[in-house]
Amino acid sequence: MPVIRWLISKTIHFFLGSADARRSGAIAKQKENGTFEGASAEKARTFEDRYAAAVRLLRTRVDQAFPDAYYARLSSGRNSSYDYGQDRALAIDTMSIAIAMALRNGATIQQAANAGAASIGI
Repeated sequence: MPVIRWLISKTIHFFLGSADARRSGAIAKQKENGTFEGASAEKARTFEDRYAAAVRLLRTRVDQAFPDAYYARLSSGRNSSYDYGQDRALAIDTMSIAIAMALRNGATIQQAANAGAASIGI
């Protein structure tokens, strides 16, 4: 009997455990990309939390399109003599306004991030 219980336990663990591993791997990739929103993420969030989450979703895209001066100097495809600071500041201001307006109008975090990205053309 213990052998049968052990075999059944291992079989169940094999099927359910591999699904959990795939799910956790997918969640880890989403967190690395900044696109993960948990099931309870929308509940009980204040405006500031939702705004910060939307900005986090856009951070890497903004950094690629509008590098700060340090990364502009290090990148081979960027003009090191050009000051990207004003372009970046203007883009962040525009994006911030679009995200705030979308959140005030009842948009989800992902919708607000998409509105922010559309406002600066990325």
